[in-house]
Parts: sequence; C-alpha cells; structure tokens
Amino acid sequence: MPYRAPGSPGHSRAKSLSGKPITYYRPKGSPSITRLIDDGFQAFNAGRLSEACQIFAGKMLAAENDTTIGLTVAGAMTPAGVGGCVIEMMDRGLVDFVISTGANLYHDLHYALNFTLHRGSPFVDDVELYEDGVIRIYDVLFPATVLLETDAYIRDFIVRSGLNEPVATSEFHYRLGLDLLERYPGCEAHSVVAFAAHAGVPLYTSSPGDSSIGMNIAYHELMNGSRFMIDPNKDVNEVCAIVLAGKQNGCVILGGGSPKNFYLQAQPTLWEVYGIPKGGNDYFIQITTDQVVWGGLSGATPAEAVSWGKVNPGVLPDTVVAYCDSTIAFPLFCEYAVGSANNRRARKELIHKRDQLVADLTREAKAAHAERKSQGSTLNAQDSGIKVEG
Repeated sequence: MPYRAPGSPGHSRAKSLSGKPITYYRPKGSPSITRLIDDGFQAFNAGRLSEACQIFAGKMLAAENDTTIGLTVAGAMTPAGVGGCVIEMMDRGLVDFVISTGANLYHDLHYALNFTLHRGSPFVDDVELYEDGVIRIYDVLFPATVLLETDAYIRDFIVRSGLNEPVATSEFHYRLGLDLLERYPGCEAHSVVAFAAHAGVPLYTSSPGDSSIGMNIAYHELMNGSRFMIDPNKDVNEVCAIVLAGKQNGCVILGGGSPKNFYLQAQPTLWEVYGIPKGGNDYFIQITTDQVVWGGLSGATPAEAVSWGKVNPGVLPDTVVAYCDSTIAFPLFCEYAVGSANNRRARKELIHKRDQLVADLTREAKAAHAERKSQGSTLNAQDSGIKVEG
C-alpha cells in the first residue's frame, strides 16, 4: 500500500465515531466513595489505595504541614478523561505543580479547542480506521483532522507569542494557557493547560521533544529560523527551587516514566550537585501497574528511593505504592480528597514565584559551593603540612 496520510475520500467515519463523547470528569467528594475506601478497601491493593488516600487527605493536605505537592502524570490520562480530576485538584489548591508527558498536555488541547474524542473499542480493525482517517488510543477514537488542527493551533500560537529565545516548559505552557483563555473563553473548565494558567500552577514536561507539541516547536525552528526552544536546564532548576522552598515535600505519581524521575531527581540534584542537603521527600504516593522486579525507574519503590536521597528515610510509613490502573484509582483518590475535611487550600500560585525561588536556589547553591571549596582548600593544606590561619 503506498504511503499517504490517514483517511481518504469516500470512507465513512460515522460508525467508528459513534461512541459517546469523552468528557472531563470532575469529582464531587462522594460520601459513598469515602465510605467504600475507608471501610471496604481493606487489603491487598485496595488496602494500599485506602492508605494512599488517608496519607494524602490526612497528612499531606493538613495545614500545619504546609506540604508542597507535585503531581506527575504518565500514560494517556487526558484522552481517557482524567484531566477533569487534575483540574479539580488544582482548583482546590491540592496540587501545587504538575510534571506531565507532553502527550497528555497535547491531547488536553483537543478539549480546549472543542474537538471531540469518542469512547470506542480496542477490538476494531485498524486498517479500516486508517482508511476512515480515525486515530485510536486503545479504546479512544477521534478523527485524524483533530491532530492536524491542534498542530495548526500550536504553530499559530508560537508565531503570535513572539517567543524567540530559550524558555522553561512552565513558561511555554503558561503562555499557551493564557492564549487559550483569551481565544476560547470558558475553556478552563475543560482544559488542564488553560486552568493551570488561570490558577497559577506550573506545568512541566520532562521530555519536551517527545510529543506533538515538541514536534511543532521543532517545525517552527526549521521553517522559520526561530531561536525559540525549550531549555531543560531552566526546568531542572525551577523544580529544584520549588522543592527547596517547600516546608515539606510530597508527590502523587500516576504511572511512572520520565515525569516520575524528573520530580524525584530534584532531591539528589540539591544534595549531590548543589551541595544543599534537603533531606528527601516527606511523602510519596504512586499509583502504577509497573513492577519493581523489572528494575526500571517506573517500578522503583520508595524504599529504593531512600538510597538516592529522594525519600527521607524517617518517613517510610508515609509512602505507599498502589498497583492499580490510574484511570480507575486516581478518580477514586480525588473523590476521597475532595470529600475530606482538608479539601481546599490556598493556592501557592508558584508560576508567579519562579524567578524569586530560582534566585534563592542560586544564592544557597553558591554559598554551598564556596563552603565546599573552602573546606577542600583546608584539607589540601593540612595534607601538605601547611599551617592554616584561623
């Protein structure tokens, strides 16, 4: 078969796209779900999910702990409609910053732009879908034109933005969200990117070239000669600065992958590279289907993370891994959080504090570097038998 883009004249998409639209579900704090998790989820992974809910609602959200909470998102969460849970958590101040795959943020844009993704079946003829111009993400189906029009929006936005220098992904996503709010009023109700800009929540992408957003940024450089690009150094330092500033730090990890490591590496960056011993995360919650036995980061346990300085060794009782599908467990987790006594916090609006936080990190890192250099000079002098004054 000769290559061509998906879809051709004369084919009907009606059958493939006959399923109900996928919408962003917003948790309401159901008392029935709270009772189910507290009283019915008693052992095995149900017990671990119950434990995760109780740690999050009872400890991480407690005002006296003032925990800075990062959410990491891997897997196809927004195509499955889980973005509504993320929006609700941001709205209530229960998540302070997000690290996501670029794909989740790209597919979130479909909702902001009023395109429709449909419920479908994984047991379909993919050759027929190709002929019909329909894209499949397991059992999520939508027209290939959705990709093309979303791509066009991103490219037009980049031109409108006037960006012509390296920026952090947080800056890019913030400007993208503001553009959506201006051009599509009300879209924050069904777009993570738009709502994050509205609420001041930084959105980071740990591997920005690995998504359709990154593909369109690359197009802009190639075709327009732009100097705009994503600077991962800025992302690394911003996340480190946010973690350093936190009175306590905790994470909720959906899946694993690059977003998980990008969050957790902040602690080793602080002590190993910058010489600032923060002490490790105080809370660690992961919902995943990845197993520890394969040796990958996605399945690595909080106990293993202790050896890297990622998790405080004194807080292992406040860490838990629930081996569940995130599309099942995370909506339940969010229902529980929204239904808890600590179901709303003042938003930290970290998007507006990044420059100051990075300045604070820079000052502490330079002081630590000077201290290490001074100690090294003293040790070298002592080894050489030179008398050191003072």
